[in-house]
Amino acid sequence: MIYGVEVKKLKIIPDDRGRLMEILRSDEPIFQKFGQVYMTTAFPGVTKAWHYHKLQDDHFTCVFGVMRLAIYDSREDSPTYKEINDFIVSPDNPILVKIPKLTYHGFKCVSEKEAIVINVPTMTYNYKTPDEHRLDAFDNDIPYDWNR
Repeated sequence: MIYGVEVKKLKIIPDDRGRLMEILRSDEPIFQKFGQVYMTTAFPGVTKAWHYHKLQDDHFTCVFGVMRLAIYDSREDSPTYKEINDFIVSPDNPILVKIPKLTYHGFKCVSEKEAIVINVPTMTYNYKTPDEHRLDAFDNDIPYDWNR
């Protein structure tokens, strides 16, 4: 596992009315601080990658559809430098993945329906100077194949 990445198995609590799933609580070790909560989606076959943050950590889960989440450790001083983690996240595999700052990450919708992702970053989005540093999803030096 990439240094700083954490995975939390999420518990789904069903009843005769539907389901409840706690995603992130402030009283658990994976929680650092609250920035904001947002939803993003990808249509079937669409890849949203690669980017990293200098200041914030992300906490990703997928609440509809199926997302393939990849993380690449480009931190030269990291014990897991150049390591790749690959996760399948969905309501059938309910996990929360903590993505540490300075690691490239992205996801691809691998379901036949749109994937809905919830992220809880540790900082709010700064519209004037976004903490977003991007690479093209396919034309880069990251040894990862989104098409496999």
